Amino acid sequence: MAVSHVKRLWRHLVTDHLSLRRAFPRVALERIEQAIAAGERSHRGQVCFAVEGSLHPMHVLRRLTPRERALEVFGLLRVWDTEENSGVLIYLLLADRDVEIVADRGIDRAAGASAWHAISTHMESAFARGEYAEGAVRGIDEVSKLLARHFPPTGAGRNELPDKPVVL
Repeated sequence: MAVSHVKRLWRHLVTDHLSLRRAFPRVALERIEQAIAAGERSHRGQVCFAVEGSLHPMHVLRRLTPRERALEVFGLLRVWDTEENSGVLIYLLLADRDVEIVADRGIDRAAGASAWHAISTHMESAFARGEYAEGAVRGIDEVSKLLARHFPPTGAGRNELPDKPVVL
């Protein structure tokens, strides 16, 4: 097993639910929920924030990537199931310090991969400094600006996905 793979396995073994709660206490999760709700008033899209502390060791040994896991979560949380195909999942795998943004085809086509990558990079930089709530809120604000540009509001839209962050 390669050294980097052993290090990754170790990070997943020692990143427990307590680590996740330290990074995202209740107050931080409330700020994230408020940021999603505020952002969704400026567009017709749907934003979902999900954070997972670590993967099961078998997933790490099978080399499941954060992107692959984000795609699974996108389906599990039904982010793809919005009326205008405008759902966006912001997924953080804390043990890998990796942010993946998965966007439904309607908004992904309009915004493009480089926009999602830039937002992910900004968030990862904030998280590296230990600024979890700030990084998440900033990322949500940037996603909301993209959604507002491509899916501006048209009256009172309905909230198709819960605004509350998902802790896996």
